[in-house]
This record gives sequence, structure tokens and C-alpha cells, in this order.
Amino acid sequence: MDRRRFLAGAGAVAAGVAGPFAGVAEAGARGGALPVTGYGPLRPVPDARDGQVRLFLPDGFRYRSFNAAGETFSDGSRVPGRHDGMAAFRGPRGSTILVRNHEVNGPVGAFGDPARAYDPAAGGGTATLRVTPYGEVLAGGPSLNGTMMNCSGGPMPWGAWVTCEETVNGPDVGNDFSGGDNSKLTQKHGYVFEVPITGVARPVPIRSAGRFAHESAAFDPVSGALYLTEDNFGFPSGFYRYLPPKHPLRAGRILDGGRLEMLAVRDEDGKDLSAGQPAGAVYRTRWVEIAEPDPRFTGRPDNDTAIRAVSRQGLDQGAAIFSRLEGAVHHHGTVYFVSTQGGATGDTPPSGFGKGCGQVWAYETWSGRLKLAYESPGSTVLDLPDNVTVSPRGTLVLCEDGGGDNFLRGLTRRGEIFDFARLAPVTGDPGAEFAGSTFGPGGRTLYVNIQSNQGVSFAIWGPWHRGGF
Repeated sequence: MDRRRFLAGAGAVAAGVAGPFAGVAEAGARGGALPVTGYGPLRPVPDARDGQVRLFLPDGFRYRSFNAAGETFSDGSRVPGRHDGMAAFRGPRGSTILVRNHEVNGPVGAFGDPARAYDPAAGGGTATLRVTPYGEVLAGGPSLNGTMMNCSGGPMPWGAWVTCEETVNGPDVGNDFSGGDNSKLTQKHGYVFEVPITGVARPVPIRSAGRFAHESAAFDPVSGALYLTEDNFGFPSGFYRYLPPKHPLRAGRILDGGRLEMLAVRDEDGKDLSAGQPAGAVYRTRWVEIAEPDPRFTGRPDNDTAIRAVSRQGLDQGAAIFSRLEGAVHHHGTVYFVSTQGGATGDTPPSGFGKGCGQVWAYETWSGRLKLAYESPGSTVLDLPDNVTVSPRGTLVLCEDGGGDNFLRGLTRRGEIFDFARLAPVTGDPGAEFAGSTFGPGGRTLYVNIQSNQGVSFAIWGPWHRGGF
């Protein structure tokens, strides 16, 4: 457990600033390390569904896997793979409603009813399930289909999930890294869609929220802004906010026709925040407007050109540079978001843009200040964090996307980082990873996905009071 301890200078909030993660700054100021407080050693635990060991957990915790790829929904359609971002909502009679993404790429055909699909050629989308706190499926089926590369998103307080397409594929741009034939697609992709927690979504994109490699969405109920992250794997990424024409809490949904903006550091145009940051890094910020959030292309540009069309508009105005922004969550006026390859370490640099093992940023919606909450000192401590959620106690839950063992890790308000779960190797899919962690109503159950071609969801329960969650 010693290798998980917070290392002095690894990353900090400004010294003297109260609130979440102030303890990180205190540790850095002392020049010492905070002891890890977790739930104890991780041990192999059999799945309550079939006895197979799929997770390593602390003593006292149990889990059940459910709704695996290839199984069937209540309507008889097949469950796709690549389970990814997810949110939990209170359901009837003690149940939980889960809305879950499927990050399926390429023109492979829509799952579910093709007549309802946004693009009948595209294989991504969302599924909505009603489950018990112990992972027993009561009902479920497709809720949005015909979208593509649905990576993560965010829950909305009026009872909806915003799902994000992490691509700009379409018939108007060249093929992406996968080599799939974009000429088979019937619609442009790269948008966000709103999915109600009951029924089926209207497959209508919110085009003014931009066409880029969207990852996550976090809603601020005070301003009505929707904060958006961009995971542009090979190029600089941006942190955005979408300002709808009417406050969503009054409109009952997110309306199109608003304004898209990209974050910049005040008085430091083009600030490179993907690089290693000093302990206690805090920045004053401003926002630059994206004039053309849904660009129209001529001459069918290559995919690398198209995927940078929106971010270039912001970068040309001095917007800040990040590396692979992925998970985001709003908590008490602060948006925490993850830069998967941000920072600087002594490890072998990963491929793609950004050479670190990960950063966690905190943007205060009420002050406009951007703070570094944590920067990984190396892959043995935190290895490429991806999706993020927050526990009832205010501890962040980080899903790893590293090349070796993948963990669920906690980052406490005191700046301590600890292991909570390790994924057992998935046969035939060494790239399998945790994704979509979300606590159910009351914090009794942690639901999480495995993003894999053999994707599956888990319900985890146990003695949460013993540790940081």
C-alpha cells in the first residue's frame, strides 16, 4: 500500500484554500506524505452471478455482473458491447434506473429497432435498465440507437442523461483510425444527445453544443451551463461550456441554439496545461466563443482535419491546451474533470498527445478559478484516469485506462489516493478497462462497467463506512 501514498509535490490545490482537496496542499506544504486510508488489501472475490472471479475487492465487499454483451434486453434485442459512461437514478419500489453508453464505432448497423435510429448504419447508443441494488435486472432495452462512439456523458437533475459522441465521423469527412467506411453513414456524428430516464430518446443532436470528440458533460444548476470535455487523442483538447438559450431547469431539457465557449487562462494565451504543473497551481480564466460550433466541410476533409475544426477556433483565440480530457462531474459548485495523459512523470510516455500519467482539475463555476487537484507522480500510483464520479462523502472515484492492471481508485478530500478494485484479466481483450462508475440512490451500491468487446456491468456493495467512499 505504500506505493499508493500521496507523494509531496505530485499535485495540489492552492495552499490555504478551503474545501475539497485542501489536504493535498497541506501535505505539499509540509513536504511530507499523507498515509493512505483505504479499505484494506484487495482479494479475489467470486461473482454472485456465477462464481467466476472477475474483480479483486477488499474484505466484506461483494458484487454481481449483469447485462453482458450478447445477452438480450427485455424486447428481445441483443446487448451491444463496449459498455462505457453511465449514471444512476432513483427508480420505483427501491430499484435503480441506469442509463448506459455503448462506445461502438464504425458503420456496423444499429442495435435495437433500426426504424428509431438516428443513423441506421451506426452501432453505438444508450441502454436504459431497471435493476435492484444487487445487480438483478428487472427490465431494460435500447433508449438511443444509431449514434456512434458514445463514450461518456452526464446526469441531468430533471431526469435525463446527456450522452456524448467521441468522433466526428460522417459521410462528409474521411475515414477515421479504424478504417471504417464513412460513406456508409447517413448522418453526421460528433454531437451530444439528451436521453430521458424513461422511454426512448428523440434522436435529435444538440448541434450548437459542438461537433468534436466529446467525452463527458457536467451540468451546473445555478448558471444552467453544460460543461463539456474533449478527448482528441492525437491532438490538443479543450474544456468547453455550452450556454443554452434558456435555463434547462426552466425549459425541462437542453435546448439547441445556444453559445459554445472554450476555456482560456487569463493573461496567458495558449497556456499549455497538458504539461507538468507546479504544486498549488491555480489559474484565473476567461472564455472564448466558438463562432462555428457545427462546421460545414467542403471537399470531404481527412478525419484529422475535421476533428480539430472546433478546437482550432478556440486555440486561435488563446484557449488553454489540455491532454485528453475525459471524465467530468459537478459537485457543490465545482466541476472536477480528468486529463488522462496530463502531467509529467518519469514513466515511459504513452502514445497520443500528452506524456503524463494523469491529472485531476477542479473548475470553480462561481469564481472562474481553475485548480490542479491532483497530478499523478507515476503509473504505480495512478495510471491514466478516465471516467470519474463522486461518492456521498465527496471522495472522487477514478476509473483507470492504463496498459497493465486496471484499478478503481479513490481520491479523498485530504488528498489521499487508494485502491478499491482491480479488474481480473479479460480473456482475449487485454485492453479491457473500468468505465462509468456511479453510485446508486443512497450510496448503497456502486455500479460500474467494463469497457470491452465482452462488456458487462457490475453492482458492488459492502461496508462503505470503513473507508473513504
